[in-house]
Amino acid sequence: MSKVVKKLLMRDYTDRLDGVEDALLISVRGVPALDNNRFRNELAKKDIKVTVIRNNLAKNSLKDGPLENLIPLLQGPSALAYGAESVVDVAREVMAWAKKLEQLELKGAVIDGELFSGKAGVERLSKLPTREEALAQTVTLILSPARKLVGAVKGPGSRVMSVIKSVEEKLEKGETIAKVG
Repeated sequence: MSKVVKKLLMRDYTDRLDGVEDALLISVRGVPALDNNRFRNELAKKDIKVTVIRNNLAKNSLKDGPLENLIPLLQGPSALAYGAESVVDVAREVMAWAKKLEQLELKGAVIDGELFSGKAGVERLSKLPTREEALAQTVTLILSPARKLVGAVKGPGSRVMSVIKSVEEKLEKGETIAKVG
């Protein structure tokens, strides 16, 4: 491959991965063509891109970037899967496909600079909450003490209101109310 073509490929990698901070590294070697097309099309519907890369050129393109930690895993045929809302969504989708396609190899992933190596790492990543799920959990944790406080404050007031309501009902019926002493 000529130097010019290599530079073009490296520029293409840099352009495609501009702004991508989290990605999954997989290998689709051995996956039958029809299954591979179905796999890619289903991922594309969920805004997940799969880019086959040349290892040495990708090493140069990823160096000093957010995906730099993937460089040690760049051995053999490799493809980057990225996109969706977060790499956790990508990992969940790819894990589901890995169960259907035995030949699909999960090499690892990077999220916020942290490397999740091998199939076990990708599986662990797929079980993490997405950004939205983490925010929802945080909001729930923040609001739960306030809910308990409101319940504690509201509790005695509710009891007083029920006593007043029963007194009101008795008075409307014309019944007498005994003095509490």
